[in-house]
Amino acid sequence: MAEKKKPTAISFLVLIVVLAVTIYVAINTGSISISMKQLLDGLFVAYDPDVATVYDLRFPRIIIALLGGAALSVSGVLFQACMKNPIADPGVIGVSSGASFIAVLIAGIFPNLYFLTPLLAFAGGILACGLVYLLAFRNGLNPLRVILVGVAVNAVFTGLTQAFNSMTGGNLSGVASIANANISQKTWDDVYIITGYVVLGLVLALMAFYKCDLLSLSDQTARGLGVNVTMTRILVSLIAVILASISTAEMGVVSFIGLIVPHIARILVGSQHKVLIPFSMLGGAFLMLLADTLGRTIAAPYEISASILLSIVGGPMLIILIRRSDKTYGV
Repeated sequence: MAEKKKPTAISFLVLIVVLAVTIYVAINTGSISISMKQLLDGLFVAYDPDVATVYDLRFPRIIIALLGGAALSVSGVLFQACMKNPIADPGVIGVSSGASFIAVLIAGIFPNLYFLTPLLAFAGGILACGLVYLLAFRNGLNPLRVILVGVAVNAVFTGLTQAFNSMTGGNLSGVASIANANISQKTWDDVYIITGYVVLGLVLALMAFYKCDLLSLSDQTARGLGVNVTMTRILVSLIAVILASISTAEMGVVSFIGLIVPHIARILVGSQHKVLIPFSMLGGAFLMLLADTLGRTIAAPYEISASILLSIVGGPMLIILIRRSDKTYGV
């Protein structure tokens, strides 16, 4: 047991260090570079115009990338437990696109309801998730059917979002930022909106680790242990939808992060959700911030959306997981 805990502890330590380094690099990526001492002095000692600029322009973007990445990654973990499918991801199965469609409608038609966007996006996520469950359920949840239905639902909501964006001429910044998954213009108001919801969702996810372990068992075995499988699946799915919808409302649709991170996390720390969820939380924050930082530097002064970079990496990984899944999941 001690030998098993040691590699897990090392994996957590390495990830935390790498995440801290990535945050520092992200802070200094751009036309203004500041040292750690200058940053701390400017934040807590005396006013520094360079630090103030970084604080107002880069910190909100960094924090939203961290929170959104953590939320999407943990959402992927929860959906994979609920659907018994290692390739379930809120972006792949349409939950993110459902939330994005509602968020785009609110941004375009009712901009005065801006602060309610996360809650209304949650309704869109529930709609998409409900459609996937209803259309995919036939004598149980088949992993292949879940993904196929999810891809179809995702295509429908993505098409509706792009159609609405085209109807507005692409000239509404709020609509365009959600439709194109752009977080370059985020402010501290956006940080305040996303923080409360995401923190609540992550706390609920951490509290639900035991339910996720039970859902990973066969339904028959879980029922034999006295578990109400249907109700447990609904509760865990709602937490996953909260996390995916809130992050989508602020960042737009970012696919595959809920696929890549949990897969790597299981290799490094195992499948027990008590460890898997917090590790995926840190891993998702790291990967999203890394992708966003790379997107700012690869083609500078132009930017490549983090969602595009993650799709380039996530697409091949999805193919690999599908090819492997026929050996263990009956796909």
